[in-house]
Formats: sequence, C-alpha cells, structure tokens
Amino acid sequence: MQRRPTIVDVAKAAGVSKSTVSLVLQASPLVKPETAAAVRRAMAAVGYVYNRAAATLRSNRAGLIGLVINDLRNPFFTEFATSVQMAFYARGYATVIANTDEDAGVQAQVVGSMIEHGVSGLMISPAYGDAVATFDPIARAGIATMQVLRQVDPRTTLFPFTSLDYTRGGRLAAAHLVAGGARRIAFVGGLMGVPITRERMSGYLAVMADEGLAPFALHGRPSRAFGREAAQRLGRDHPEIEAAMCFNDVVALGMISGMAELGRKVGPDFRLVGFDDIEECAQVWPQLSSVRCDIAGFARHAAGTMLDWLERGARPEPEFRAGIELIVRDSSLGAAA
Repeated sequence: MQRRPTIVDVAKAAGVSKSTVSLVLQASPLVKPETAAAVRRAMAAVGYVYNRAAATLRSNRAGLIGLVINDLRNPFFTEFATSVQMAFYARGYATVIANTDEDAGVQAQVVGSMIEHGVSGLMISPAYGDAVATFDPIARAGIATMQVLRQVDPRTTLFPFTSLDYTRGGRLAAAHLVAGGARRIAFVGGLMGVPITRERMSGYLAVMADEGLAPFALHGRPSRAFGREAAQRLGRDHPEIEAAMCFNDVVALGMISGMAELGRKVGPDFRLVGFDDIEECAQVWPQLSSVRCDIAGFARHAAGTMLDWLERGARPEPEFRAGIELIVRDSSLGAAA
C-alpha cells in the first residue's frame, strides 16, 4: 500500500510553505485567493485528504474505525454491525457507522468523509455499482480496508475480502428439500446478475443439475414485499411449485405471509427454506428453516482480523470464507410438520 500524501507533499507541489498549506486547510483569510486555489489544485494532484481528526485521536490515544453497511434495514446487517461495533469497543476502538442504502454514490461520499475525519481503518459491506469512486481514494489515503460479505473491488491483496460460504449454503438448502421429496423447487429473491445472488443460487443450481431437476427462479429485491408478491405469483401462475429456497430470510418471511393469504400452509403444503438465520426465524410461525451464518461469530472474526491488521500489521489473506450450516425447522418438514 502506497504512502499516504502529507501536507509537505502538497507544499512541494504547490511551491509554497508547509505553513501556507496549513492556513489554506483552516480557510484562513490571510492566504491570497490565487494561492489558496493553487494549493487546492496541488492537493487534488497528489491525492491529499485532510485528516481533520488525526491530532485529536492521537492525543486521546483512541482509534476510530469506519463501518459502512449497504442495508441496515435488513436484520442480518444490523446484527452484523452491532456485533462488529461491540468487538471493536472491547479493544478500545470507537466505531462510526454509515448506511448506504444500496447506493454506491452515497457510499463514496460517506467513505470520503470518514477518510477526512481520520479513521484508522475501514470495514465495508459494499453497495453494488461504481467501486472506483469508493476504493481509489482509500488506496491513495493508505487506510487498511476490508471488504466484508460482498466483494466489488477485485484488488483483494489491497482490500481483503471476508465472507461466508454462500455456495455451500445453497447446496445444503436445496439438498434438504430434495431429500424431503420435493422435486419442483424454486429459488426466490435476489437481484439478477449480482455476485451475491449468483453465489447463493449456485449451490441450488448444482443440486438441481445433479438430481436432473429443472430449476426455476423468481428474482427481485430481497424484501418482505417481494416475498409476499412471489408467493402470490407462484400460487397464481405456477401452482406446480411445491418448495422454495429463498435468497434470504426476509424474502422467506414475506412468502409465509403470502402463502397464508392463499390458504396454503407452509410446511404441510409448501416447503420453505430461508438464508441467514436471523433471530425471527425461530419466532415466526411456522418456524423457518434457514441456512445459519452465525452472524455474531462471523462479525467477531472479521473485527479481530481488522484489529490484528491495525495493531500487529498482520495483513489478512486475500479471501476468507467462514463455515455455514442448515438449521431445519417446521417450514421445510412437509406433512410431518
């Protein structure tokens, strides 16, 4: 990782003194407008980002880590963020958390602000879209950064990627439904073409191919609203579908509601498996079978990896995948439920 540019670099590029650069950063009226403009051009040219909070952090002997999450409305990401924050806190670090709402532009803005305010490191579950606007400024700033749960920047030697074995999870879910006697199984939810949908779907497709069964997919936003809509579409247009593996638990919970509206009982009449195993899976009725990701355990591992990088210089391996398991509950047990 290249050295982070300093105000000395800016001063050399602009042909002014270090003190003049400092005055420009403080918006001092003592600097002529043309000189200030030259300094700002030099800052852009060398890739300098004003570290507003660095002195304060040093004096307090504290560390600040930025945590950027693509969708904090999703309980999976909320639990992940909370667990990471508490793991950082236990080691004496403060966390600033931002939700990007699946918007790459918002992501670039909040990451830029975190860099400016002197974060020691960044952990990003990224939105899909323009990765360059987010990750190139990080590279110029020389900040230790991990991609978690999703990978959008291919430079994993620079931005290590830590996630879960989603492919195995999809295989476990589909194999469980097949073992229970289901043959017409749908994959429901997830935006078509994005990597995480392909990963979660790949295990399902492999099992269907192994069993000589025809796959069927209904793609859409990973939301309860889409899950409810998908249940209604299956009931109306594809009544032959007898089971579904969902992209995530939120979609599956929506499907439970949609099936109830149709008078079709999840479990005895329609088998259903979610993905993530959020807390609500064990509280809804019927209880929802799901691929468990051990969110809290994974979060603690990711946080520990980041802290080892910051404190001991132990750079993470380029890619790490945590284990996964299937938790079977009433929703996928068929008539026995």
